[in-house]
Amino acid sequence: MAPGAPCEPRAVPSYLVETYLAQCNRAERTAREARARSVAEELTREGTSVRFQRAFHLPADEICFFVFAAPSSRDAALAAERAELDPIRVVEAIPTGEEN
Repeated sequence: MAPGAPCEPRAVPSYLVETYLAQCNRAERTAREARARSVAEELTREGTSVRFQRAFHLPADEICFFVFAAPSSRDAALAAERAELDPIRVVEAIPTGEEN
């Protein structure tokens, strides 16, 4: 792809949801993951295709990232809010290996 050329759209983009999570709070991380998965399934049943993909906890930084596949950042943010993740920010994430 030429420099400055627009990225080709993927079928369903992924969004990274940044949240605060205390260093030693594995039980809360597990509970948040379950809520994220459940809410994504609920939104899909309601007609907005959202899929919870994974979570990454950085205990030393007290940050946890949740990754959702969703039609838009707004839909990913809605999933995060409904799952009570207390999102700090939501940004598009492009997995490596998918760029040309």
